[in-house]
Amino acid sequence: MKRFNLDPAALTAEMVALNRTLLKGMTTLQGLGPIEVGSTPRTQIYAEDKLRLFHYPARSGTPSHAPLLIVYALVNRPYILDLQPDRSLIRGLTEHGIPVYLIDWGYPDQTDRHLDLDDYLNNYLDHCVDQTLSHAGKDTLNLLGVCQGGTFSLCYSALNPNKVRNLVTLVTPVDFRTDDNLLGQLTRELDLSLALDTYGNVPGFLLAQFYNSLMPARLGIQKKLEMPMQLADQEKAGNFLRMEQWIQDSPDLAGEACREFVEQFYRRNALITGGLKIGNRAVDPAAFKGPVLNLYAARDHLVPPSASIALEAITGSRDYSAHELPGGHIGVFAGRQAQARLPALIGRWLKARQ
Repeated sequence: MKRFNLDPAALTAEMVALNRTLLKGMTTLQGLGPIEVGSTPRTQIYAEDKLRLFHYPARSGTPSHAPLLIVYALVNRPYILDLQPDRSLIRGLTEHGIPVYLIDWGYPDQTDRHLDLDDYLNNYLDHCVDQTLSHAGKDTLNLLGVCQGGTFSLCYSALNPNKVRNLVTLVTPVDFRTDDNLLGQLTRELDLSLALDTYGNVPGFLLAQFYNSLMPARLGIQKKLEMPMQLADQEKAGNFLRMEQWIQDSPDLAGEACREFVEQFYRRNALITGGLKIGNRAVDPAAFKGPVLNLYAARDHLVPPSASIALEAITGSRDYSAHELPGGHIGVFAGRQAQARLPALIGRWLKARQ
């Protein structure tokens, strides 16, 4: 058991040191300019309702034969993939000669409460695929789906195998009922109807609180205790505030799409048990025969490895690869150490299959 030093002189010295750190942090904050994210050059090539589609041209090397379309989750904002120059999966991919396209779902409001998964996959996502192919002048593309976006990409590839050359899934839930899936267990117990009857959509601030509650010590107490040290250094303060901005920047979820996703995936686990339908179209994961690269995080508290590796049993791919990466759900692609590893891994895998 740890013994605390209750000597008055030691306590006074500790308080004085903490006060100096807090003052230094205040000085640092006063000297910081606006917190900016998304440093990689891009061009908007398409817009539909709240959605925007962006193009990031390849920065070096010989561009891939097929464009790479990134599909992020509806939760949080996709700029986590381009947070800052030294923490940007998108920049890393373009530096490996890969032309990247990214879907920004935008911020749903009350006019979007009736949007369902059919709208998101068979309309919005399909339109973005077509726009990407037209812009790149290609017949097929590569899909990279992140988290829920990976689930969307898996379903889309099964529905449209003629448009997808290679599929990459990153921290993607496939089996939503594994024993170690705390998020899945809690989500199945939610009274979602009450939330939708009250708000129409699922408010982003409730989602942020819900996710933080999964790791209360680390995301609550520990973060607050470490904050003075983070803010005392200008570079660390900028890193901290960019991440905090992203964490708090939680869009509302379109009510019907959220209800349908919870029902079909979390409660019915339809990717595993079968019978999944998006709109009036049946989804069979085995319908996609192309190459699949499944990347999952060793310490993922939202999508445990067991939830991702279940993909191997249901895919129809004749070229399936899986890799466990060190880190957690976000750090696996947004951490500094991930930048030298992940873009190169994806780049090599894609270029070997052109």
